[in-house]
Amino acid sequence: MNKNPVILVVEDDSAVRNLISTTLQTHDYKYLQAANGEAAILEASTHNPDIILLDLGLPDIEGIDIIKKVRSWSNMPIIVISARSEDNDKIEALDAGADDYLTKPFSVEELLARVRVTLRRLNYIENQNMHSSIVINGGLKIDYSAGCAYLEDVELHLTPIEYKLLCLLAKNMGKVLTHTYITNQIWGSAWESDVASLRVFMATLRKKIEKNPSSPQYIQTHVGVGYRMLKVE
Repeated sequence: MNKNPVILVVEDDSAVRNLISTTLQTHDYKYLQAANGEAAILEASTHNPDIILLDLGLPDIEGIDIIKKVRSWSNMPIIVISARSEDNDKIEALDAGADDYLTKPFSVEELLARVRVTLRRLNYIENQNMHSSIVINGGLKIDYSAGCAYLEDVELHLTPIEYKLLCLLAKNMGKVLTHTYITNQIWGSAWESDVASLRVFMATLRKKIEKNPSSPQYIQTHVGVGYRMLKVE
């Protein structure tokens, strides 16, 4: 990971764009700017930034289409920034491949926190890829090559679907995965019945890995949207 990560700020409102850029600069991040979708795609493909901060309401190209286009060639994290606060907009952006979602108006502290979380996840994935097929998160250990998971060094007795769910969340640590994305990955479809099944399997998985399922340490619910595995220090 770069010592000074490069962040592409895509925002058509020049005042907001400059506020975000100045905030990033004062916290030792390098930044690039784009005022529309066409410039955003050009900057992203030319400079390969570490993170894109993307406003959905651009004058020329829909933000969702930019996410899809970038996702066709890169996994670089995309944090959506939008005045659209409806769950459907969040779900559509996350399903298209966004990593996180920030609703306007937002505080610069929250923006910086989201950037830090995303960079930690990138570092974590890089470190994992450099090492073995074992992931350790707090007291949880997943050995992909052996197909086993452990909690505090005791093997968990997981059903095949629970294990697939756990692996999917762990491989996307820190990222919100939507119901549609998860059910497509697990069952290959996203019917209402699959989402209902997902809730049941998530409840049984939580009982096995969470000390207190009502205040989870590992798997966070985003109501109406999906689930996220938290990085446990």
